[in-house]
Amino acid sequence: MKLQISDTFNKVLPSDSNTTNARRQVFEATHSYVNPKTPTKPKIIHVSKEMANTIGLDESEINSKEFLSVFSGSKVYPKTKPYAMAYAGHQFGNWAGQLGDGRAINLFEVLENNKRWAVQLKGSGETPYSRQGDGLAVLRSSIREYLCSEAMFHLGVPTTRALSLMLSGDDVLRDMLYDGNADYEKGAIVARVAPTFIRFGNFELFAARKDLDNLKKLTDYTIKYFYPELGKPSKETYIKFFETVANRTLDMIIHWQRVGFVHGVMNTDNMSILGLTIDYGPYGWLEGFDFGWTPNTTDRQNKRYRFGNQPNIGLWNLLQLANALYALVEEAEPFETILNRYQKDFEEKSLDMMRSKIGLHLKDNNDLKLMTDLEDCLLLTETDMTIFFRELANFNIKNSENGISIIAKAFYQPNELKDIVIEQWNSWFKAYHRRLMKENLSDMDRKQKMNLVNPKYVLRNYMAQLAIDKADEGDYSLVDELFQLLKKPYSEQPKFEKWYAKRPEWARHKVGCSMLSCSS
Repeated sequence: MKLQISDTFNKVLPSDSNTTNARRQVFEATHSYVNPKTPTKPKIIHVSKEMANTIGLDESEINSKEFLSVFSGSKVYPKTKPYAMAYAGHQFGNWAGQLGDGRAINLFEVLENNKRWAVQLKGSGETPYSRQGDGLAVLRSSIREYLCSEAMFHLGVPTTRALSLMLSGDDVLRDMLYDGNADYEKGAIVARVAPTFIRFGNFELFAARKDLDNLKKLTDYTIKYFYPELGKPSKETYIKFFETVANRTLDMIIHWQRVGFVHGVMNTDNMSILGLTIDYGPYGWLEGFDFGWTPNTTDRQNKRYRFGNQPNIGLWNLLQLANALYALVEEAEPFETILNRYQKDFEEKSLDMMRSKIGLHLKDNNDLKLMTDLEDCLLLTETDMTIFFRELANFNIKNSENGISIIAKAFYQPNELKDIVIEQWNSWFKAYHRRLMKENLSDMDRKQKMNLVNPKYVLRNYMAQLAIDKADEGDYSLVDELFQLLKKPYSEQPKFEKWYAKRPEWARHKVGCSMLSCSS
């Protein structure tokens, strides 16, 4: 197995002089060297051949013993030094201090086709940043991360990727519901891939400690390798850097809103400096359209990370990054300008996104009201977001009286479609029809365009849970089936039609199918 290793992070930036793998506060360093724990009996469950090819591996290398050894953590690839990153963060709005890679170990960087890829193992053992944790991961959370990161990529959402999913052969003790009933589960390891795993929290750590020397080194490194178009380091460059990160972050969140994805744990240590979706914990897709829904049991009371609040949290997190970078610029106004623009940009980009979802391409002064009225209708009775927008593409201008019947498949409680509800929906469809008349698009053209932004298939929590249940029994066929399905989320895929369905009633309150804990 031959990879084009091109390590930079652990060579350019300062490392921890203490090489013991013991929990501690780490100062004046971006990382600590630590080797993965050797798993007892690693076994490959699934490999993303597409991602393997992207980093330069062919079919024979994927099937080699060395692939199993390196990406399970059994063997360190020649001439590389694995490490865990140091970072801090705000968790649920509160400063948490030093956090760091508690169960992720970075293996190396690969340079393939002029693209840089950092590869890390999640669930490969403890690090100096593991705090009270064991650094391991269980099969259920690993399946969810593996499937979701690849699914998001094919949806067109900026994301980290996944290379492989493996069993470790070790049992891991977890209290899934945080109710004192811990139990042993199968351990697993996911190989994750991204250009870099640097987060907002990496900058916050140095800023909080007033370690301006290392804050500058980290920022200059990030710009050199991931934002080279911004130019050489200067105050102006740092401001442009922040502006670009803000734009990428907003674009990522607009994509989340477009497909109905809820991250669940938008802490600043879970915010990628590249605007990628990172750290798939208790995430979920909307079933019924609901601005107030959160998939995270830890967030159930305050709902800080609910669907409708994700854009606001993105802004709040960017404010924390601005506070960290301020020390390099010492002027507040440029940051304030960018943060203020974020709100305006969100409103404009969100409206454009919603236009695309309902097949509008021209702009009209009444579009905002049309969208607001639509959202009000979606909240009248439990309405499946994914199915509604997909079915709406079948709306026929010449036969516009049957709007409700076209979207009927999206309603969870059809018996609730009574007088006032029907009247409000009919009113909206009439307004929608009038608006479509201004577009000069045929029904077929509009449908094709809508089907490119409204997925038919998303990784609903109950689907992931079914794959997890089978995998617990040693059957990984459903992992592969969902993996293949989610590679073409916008295509009809008739052989997978059974997955184009509302969440079944049995899954409404089943563990793993609705809300999840951070241990999930």
